[in-house]
Amino acid sequence: MNKSKVCIMLSTYNGVKYIDEQMESLLAQHEVDVQINIRDDGSSDGTVQKLNEYAKSHPDKIRVIKGRNLGVIGSFFELMRQTEPVYDYYSFCDQDDVWKPDKLRRAVAKLQLRETNIPLMYCSSTQMVDQDLNNLNVWPTLPPKPLSMYNAMVENCCVGCTMVLNPITFERVKRSIPVDLKSIIMHDRWIYLYVSAFGEVIFDEEPMILYRQHQGNVLGGGSEGWLMKWKNRLKRFFSEGSFSLSKQASLFLETYREFLSVQQQKDIQRFLNHLDSSWVKRISYASKMPFYRQASLDNLVLKLIYVLKKI
Repeated sequence: MNKSKVCIMLSTYNGVKYIDEQMESLLAQHEVDVQINIRDDGSSDGTVQKLNEYAKSHPDKIRVIKGRNLGVIGSFFELMRQTEPVYDYYSFCDQDDVWKPDKLRRAVAKLQLRETNIPLMYCSSTQMVDQDLNNLNVWPTLPPKPLSMYNAMVENCCVGCTMVLNPITFERVKRSIPVDLKSIIMHDRWIYLYVSAFGEVIFDEEPMILYRQHQGNVLGGGSEGWLMKWKNRLKRFFSEGSFSLSKQASLFLETYREFLSVQQQKDIQRFLNHLDSSWVKRISYASKMPFYRQASLDNLVLKLIYVLKKI
């Protein structure tokens, strides 16, 4: 039986410390034929030299692109632009993480059970680990509410480094990457929004990667107390960027208007229009708007920041 061809798109930046562990885990994927396209985003350490060694050892599997610093969003979209649409599936990868050997095999098996003529995206929970790969907690857990456009517009439930896309998703997103990326919160949020609006998102609650946490990037959690959870929620919501959700919603509507259903267009437009209404009307709209976050507390904060026009 022919193995599925999966292109892994990896963006690196000053990641030499853990690159060996990661590359070995990518090359060790079971029952799939991998091509690893790597774009270095202007590293100043030994990352590129290390990657070039891997490319020399595996010339048929690894391609290294040395680029100027664009930031994470720009780097991943540039990777998409420079990846040929010739593979069965496409996967994003962050530096530092370690993949379980069955990560891609499991993703491909689940994607193959779905229709092939619609945009599809697989994503999974992650096993969060410390710098020495000691287990912390599993994050995110299985979302209790549907992974629809009405969730994706205001929240990201899909971790980019777990995403695997079918060709329709890859080609259509690649074809319509906006010129101005400033209104996109993150590449994975944009792609989750696209697939949830036009296709199907498959969430696997089995963690398939070891998601290494550094002191500066600790996410998720579960060990903090109730007061700290509220504090962190409010801090996260207000620090997402000035009007970042509404800016991204506006760009999404502008980019895909002709492909959205009439109802989807109306709902996004109302979401944007009511921000300019009186506070009484904003309260009324926020109380019944179709957009939602997965956790009840997060949903309350969403309504609060909408009323305060901080969305």
